[in-house]
This record gives sequence, structure tokens and C-alpha cells, in this order.
Amino acid sequence: MKLERDFYIRDTQTVARELLGKVLVHNVNGKIFSGKIVETEAYLGIIDKAAHSYGGKRTKRVEIMYGPPGRAYIYLIYGMYYCFNVVTKEEGTPEAVLIRGLEPIDGISLMAKNRFNKELSQLTNAQLKNLTNGPGKLCQAMELDKRLNGEDLCGDTLYIEERKVESFNIINTKRIGIDYAEEAKDFLYRYYIEGNSYISKTK
Repeated sequence: MKLERDFYIRDTQTVARELLGKVLVHNVNGKIFSGKIVETEAYLGIIDKAAHSYGGKRTKRVEIMYGPPGRAYIYLIYGMYYCFNVVTKEEGTPEAVLIRGLEPIDGISLMAKNRFNKELSQLTNAQLKNLTNGPGKLCQAMELDKRLNGEDLCGDTLYIEERKVESFNIINTKRIGIDYAEEAKDFLYRYYIEGNSYISKTK
């Protein structure tokens, strides 16, 4: 069952936590990619020094964060990797959740081609684990790029759905790669499924 707008309009940390176990789906002209969300990070906008919209910053890049919830916020890092975020809260409050890790479900052979230009059967165990265990990796695997920035997650191209999953424990810890963010680097805004093989970093 596809998540509706009401899911995204809530508290950003709640959304980040409850996205775990949900399934991200990308339909590319009938070619289906999907993966279970196993790791997220919350970014609390104006009050969060790690967020692109900290202090009310409003540029062309971050404008989508100020829009309606349930939209995709996709940006480029290091000039080469895309990151996929889910816009949360009510319109005008620029907060979002970064999807950091996925467990592949559908389209794994296509993911292997996208990530390593190899057949699935040719991948090593290490490469299998590295298909989608990081924000840039999952975007490359699932063909998520700037063209999808602003995409409505309540549509039929890129969306998140509820599927029956086994129960799991959630680990709550510090976010990754934000040492510049002063006190915000210590906020416990990262969530992941304990013991999952597709976590980007466990310590």
C-alpha cells in the first residue's frame, strides 16, 4: 500500500524512524527497482546546522524543502553522487529525511549493471553488499538523479509503500559525515535496523 501525504506531514524524526521497513519503489517506464529502507537520517531544517536550510537559507537548490511534504529532494554531492531525501512537515517548514541504506528487493540484476556494469552472477559478496548500502550507492543502483528532484512521492513513478515485514530493533545514533555542523553533529537523528547487512556504517 502506497504511503499517502499524511504520512509525510508529521514530525521529521517520527517519519525517519517509521520509514524503516518501508519499501522505496522507482518505476522507470515499467522497469521496477525497489528496496527496503534500512537506514535514515532526519534533518530538522532551520534549527539544524547540518541541514541545507539551516537558519532559513532559501536557495534554488533547497527550495523543494519549503514545498509540500511527500516530495523528493535530490541533490548532488562531491560533484558526482546523488542523495535522495523525503520532504517532511507542513509546507514552509524546510525539513527532510535522507535515505541512507536500502536492502534490494526488485531489479537487483539491473542494479548490478548500474553499479558495477556486471551481471548479477559476476558480483563478489562484497559487491553484493555494496549495491545499496549508502546514499550515493542506492541512487546509482535505482537510477535516482536530479531529474526526479521535486517528484511527488504519492504518484506512480517514485513512491514508498508499506509491505509486511518481520519485526526489528531500531538503533538511534549520530548522523554521518557532518563534522562541520558544530553541536548538531552530536544529535541522535540517525536510525537504522539493527543487524541489517545494508547499513552504510555501524559505528
